[in-house]
Amino acid sequence: MLYNILTSYSDTYSFLNFFNFLTVRTGLAVITAMIIVFLIGDRFINFFSSKQITNPIRSDGPEDHLIKKIGTPTMGGVLMLIGLFTGVFLWADLLNPYNWLLIFITLSFGILGAFDDYKKIKNNNSNGISSKLKILIQIFLCLISLIIFYKFIDSDIKTNLYFPFFKNLVINLGWFFIPFYLFVIVGSSNAVNLTDGLDGLATVPVILVAGCFGFISYVSGNVIFADYLLIPYIEGVGEVAVFCGA
Repeated sequence: MLYNILTSYSDTYSFLNFFNFLTVRTGLAVITAMIIVFLIGDRFINFFSSKQITNPIRSDGPEDHLIKKIGTPTMGGVLMLIGLFTGVFLWADLLNPYNWLLIFITLSFGILGAFDDYKKIKNNNSNGISSKLKILIQIFLCLISLIIFYKFIDSDIKTNLYFPFFKNLVINLGWFFIPFYLFVIVGSSNAVNLTDGLDGLATVPVILVAGCFGFISYVSGNVIFADYLLIPYIEGVGEVAVFCGA
């Protein structure tokens, strides 16, 4: 939002063209999200701790894990999403459809996760939403995102599977792209969720993956870098780097 406002005056004030640089806005998204989390993090955690709102621990884990996790405040994902969306809404191009696709997927899965935590707290057990129902809802949300993808993203390479650094190695998945798309998103979501359940071990992997996707989207959205690295050029996908940064 701030990016769109600032650049609308770039013809009058030339120094505002500074914000057109993708690397600048990615860096600003990183800093903004970090500052927001630092500013509200303590209050957020203290609130849930004071109210003794904690996540019930699963009984099938290692014994020392159960002891360490008791009393850990829940809803930490909400804190992360606040930082993420603040960085995105301030510095990303909100006219870019890739951003809205990512915002929908992240927000909808985040709401589902928050509701799952809410049920655990309310019922005072670690069951939450049943695994079957959760996967069905995730598949439904993915199908909605797929409609958004097809309707608003104009690209001739939607169903192509590319292999980096192999210029001519391309597989057109055709209709198989739909189950492939669902498998990647639902599988990734549950993989991160399970990994994070092992005492927050998803933190570093998520940082590394976000960094890699940020780099890939940046070079894919740059026609010179894409040609040099033998990867497909996709117009507008560089904006994903800002989202990954946040």
